[in-house]
Amino acid sequence: MRFFQKIGNALSRFMYGRNGADYLGMTLLWIAIILDVINMFIKNDTVHMLLGIVTAILLAWTIFRMLSRNLQKRRAENAWFMNKCFYPVARGFRQAKQRSQDKDHKYFTCPSCRAVCRVPKGKGKIVITCPKCRHQIHAKS
Repeated sequence: MRFFQKIGNALSRFMYGRNGADYLGMTLLWIAIILDVINMFIKNDTVHMLLGIVTAILLAWTIFRMLSRNLQKRRAENAWFMNKCFYPVARGFRQAKQRSQDKDHKYFTCPSCRAVCRVPKGKGKIVITCPKCRHQIHAKS
């Protein structure tokens, strides 16, 4: 058996029953990297020290989560992150991309309830009635 295979097998045995990397851990890692890059350009000593401490705390928390054997709690934390942060942001990006590719319709956001209303393009000045709150929007399609 080669040297690197032995190291890989030993690492696999060590990580068995541990949490490992998940979306929350990877997000924390990327935030720590971004803060560390920002920290390189800061001249103020106090802010530089505070950002360094925040980065160290984020990295320590990420490593703790990766090596934790309390799988139930770590999976619950990751599920909360996915439901509250990751999925809404991903859904927003996906909808924005879909709207930008739609050449036949124009999208308006209702100012009172924030619902998105889709109308066909090229109809001139129109009055849009929101289907949720019945608020009227005067706009040009």
